[in-house]
Amino acid sequence: MEREENVMTLRCNFILLGLVLSSGVAAAQPIGWSKYSVAETGAVVDIPTSIFTEDAGKPPSGYGRHLLTSDRRADLTIQSVPNVTGDSPAVFLAKRNPPANIVYKRVTPRFFVVSSFRGVNIWYNRCNFSQRFVDCILINYPAAEKRQWDGVVTRISHTLASNGS
Repeated sequence: MEREENVMTLRCNFILLGLVLSSGVAAAQPIGWSKYSVAETGAVVDIPTSIFTEDAGKPPSGYGRHLLTSDRRADLTIQSVPNVTGDSPAVFLAKRNPPANIVYKRVTPRFFVVSSFRGVNIWYNRCNFSQRFVDCILINYPAAEKRQWDGVVTRISHTLASNGS
């Protein structure tokens, strides 16, 4: 019985230590945010400029920007692509041939969100649909740091907005 209590106490101490350390890291490094706007389409999103400090140029297609962390462990792409065929979110996503191992998937008439693992990273993709454009954010970050990234990814995702074009 005493051994079980010691093990339980040790577990609780490790959990508390983890919580203290994780909150200390967040408090020690406040995140600076700014609004990014895709000039050609009017799509806007809040980006953590203190995290994504390196400009990696334009995305592979469409309009927007590709950003990296200074250590290149994570990246963020803000991208607007023309929706010339007027695809719904479900059709657009299907045409992209997403991997079968998607962990999270939500598809509505106005947007989709998908996320999964790729090696040691998590990838996250949200696309909002307006009349003429699909406005997307694509984020890749270390899976081992999921807890630290959750709030950042959520804010980026929730602030993605289209101008209705």
